Amino acid sequence: MNKRWILAMVLLLGTLMLTACGQKYAAVPINEDVDICAICNMQVKDDAFATQLTTKDGKNFKFDDLGCMNEWKKENGTDNIGMDYVRDYNDKEWIEFNKATYVYDPSLRTPMAYGIVNFKDKASAEAFVAEQGVGKVMTADELASHDWTQNMDNMNMDGDGHGHGHDEGGTDQGSKHDMGEDMSKDMHQEGESKEGSGNH
Repeated sequence: MNKRWILAMVLLLGTLMLTACGQKYAAVPINEDVDICAICNMQVKDDAFATQLTTKDGKNFKFDDLGCMNEWKKENGTDNIGMDYVRDYNDKEWIEFNKATYVYDPSLRTPMAYGIVNFKDKASAEAFVAEQGVGKVMTADELASHDWTQNMDNMNMDGDGHGHGHDEGGTDQGSKHDMGEDMSKDMHQEGESKEGSGNH
């Protein structure tokens, strides 16, 4: 009888410990005033692209794009992750990373131009692809072999101050280069106009 009672107590304590761990790793709200992406240092918007993870020792890291969270995992490994979360594209509900369904296409605009959006179920993901006319439906397991290439054409997104890229120096140089070319073209066209008016 005593053995049964002890066994019941052990099982109860184990259940309580697992429950406590589950609460420890629960997703936390996004605070746009203070939350900065742990990889690219950009503001984390309270939007459908925000992701987060909590380590087993209770440290929480937030990211403005799923690609940034993937970079963190590459740099730090996954053994110490208690739980990682993404948000549903439609209602911003937090979903466990491994339980979500993903849609990838390089033309899809995300904060850091990784082109991946998240959904709570496959049906929602497929509906999004049908509506957009582009996209590949993927599971979390399939993302493990994804190449995580950023679409450089989408790096300078307008509106929310997102899309600057991890290599901000390279992006800025590219922007300056483009601006310089545009200015040269304008000056060249202006010179031709003046020469043309001088001939008349």
